[in-house]
Amino acid sequence: MLKSTPTRSIATLTLALAAFAGTAGSTTLAGPVEISAPVDPVEEKSIYDKIWQVPVIYKNKDNAFLQEFRFTGRLHLDNYGVNSDLGHDQDWIVRRWRMGFKAQLLQKLTAHVEVDLNPQGPDPLYSRLTDAYLAWTFNDAVKLTVGKHSVKFTLDGATSSNELITIDRNNIANNFWFPTEYIPGVSLSGKIGQFQYNTGFFSGGTESPEFGNFDAGHFWLGSVGYDFGKALRVRKALLRADYVYNDPNPESDATRSFEQIGSLVFQLEADKWGVSADVTGGQGFGRQSNAWGAAIMPWFKITDKLQVVGRYTYLASDEDNGVRFSRYENVLTGGRGNEYNELYAGLNYYLYGHKLKVQTGLTYTWMDDEANDGGQYEGWTWTTGLRISF
Repeated sequence: MLKSTPTRSIATLTLALAAFAGTAGSTTLAGPVEISAPVDPVEEKSIYDKIWQVPVIYKNKDNAFLQEFRFTGRLHLDNYGVNSDLGHDQDWIVRRWRMGFKAQLLQKLTAHVEVDLNPQGPDPLYSRLTDAYLAWTFNDAVKLTVGKHSVKFTLDGATSSNELITIDRNNIANNFWFPTEYIPGVSLSGKIGQFQYNTGFFSGGTESPEFGNFDAGHFWLGSVGYDFGKALRVRKALLRADYVYNDPNPESDATRSFEQIGSLVFQLEADKWGVSADVTGGQGFGRQSNAWGAAIMPWFKITDKLQVVGRYTYLASDEDNGVRFSRYENVLTGGRGNEYNELYAGLNYYLYGHKLKVQTGLTYTWMDDEANDGGQYEGWTWTTGLRISF
């Protein structure tokens, strides 16, 4: 039997403590242990994320020449029903079907080409060229766009159809904004601090499916705005003024018959609610009299996916027949009036943001027609639409 010595007892105790420390995970006696930084869990992509990555053919931000090449497009389907004192109609239509591509080049250049397709119309399937432009982004303050691109003024006229929170644009856009939307021209746009601007010179020529004929005048657009969002502690509080001078050429198919158009737009967006407003007026020429209109559009998010929207629109003209109807009211009448009112209530359900959503809206409209030549109207329109864009 071995005798216990102080040295042997200390050694035995040290080994026991070391073993215990290893078992318990302590580093006090077991020596230093390297502690790794916590790793953020990788967020799994949703099925929508995966589907919307399919159109991206190539993407590499480090490639000096080509950073991204992707297919683009939108498919908007509507089912509408109109009931009025002039009769009723119900149908479904392909509201918009567009296909094209977009490429990011040289870290600064965007090339975008897109065509409009009409599967419900007569042959051919191809209807027209919408986007066909090059855009060079020098920095946030200066972006130069050359080619056929969207002309942005008025509240809904400056909003992509993919991002509308009502089933369709308000009737101010239909009366004052240029419904061709995509017009050949040159524009400069950008943001400087809280300021933003957009100015451009465009052709107002007679219509053709591609670039028009450059034979019926031109127009100039100027727009400047300031975002008070930071000062008001909301996501957005943009006040913007738009002005258009349009060469009064009666042969132009691309524009409305207004020589001058002015629009004041306000957009307030908080996390759960918001409101937008638009006041627009125009100096008419030819058979188009002077006219003006106003719209207000509040909205509220019931959940992250469900949104309720309301809208009131008013339009009036100085002379008879100076106000047009909106899209689905025109199904029943081609007339015009001099005073228009519209009330709209709608719901939006966002499955994948604005890229995939279902919208429905009920509209009550009445038009006064002092000329009494076919523009008197009172009726309801209920429209439901599916919006897909990529």
